[in-house]
Amino acid sequence: MSPRRVRAEADAVGRQERPLRIIVDGEPVDGIAGQTIAGVLLAADRLSWRRQRSGAPRGVFCGIGVCFDCLVTVGEDRDVRSCRRRARDGDVVTTQTRQAEPGQGREARALRTRELETGP
Repeated sequence: MSPRRVRAEADAVGRQERPLRIIVDGEPVDGIAGQTIAGVLLAADRLSWRRQRSGAPRGVFCGIGVCFDCLVTVGEDRDVRSCRRRARDGDVVTTQTRQAEPGQGREARALRTRELETGP
């Protein structure tokens, strides 16, 4: 997915550019009607908006809704794929972070494995 967009006057479909504004983590972000949430974020130079459990940044990976790297919360709806959801004027978007829960993660699994092998 490219952050570049086709200008309305060069669009063969004849769309009109209607501005919209969404709120992302409390900050206003401007876009054009018809863009996906991911498209609005990319056009605003935001390449990542989620972190996975390891802390690695995630944004758009496939851009067609197959993976789940671009998840955001829109209003009350959690785990929305931003590449599939058209932005609507006034949407309140919250980025998501997958925090490792206590007792999970590589170190905790290794400790449990050692305990199983050698006893507590």
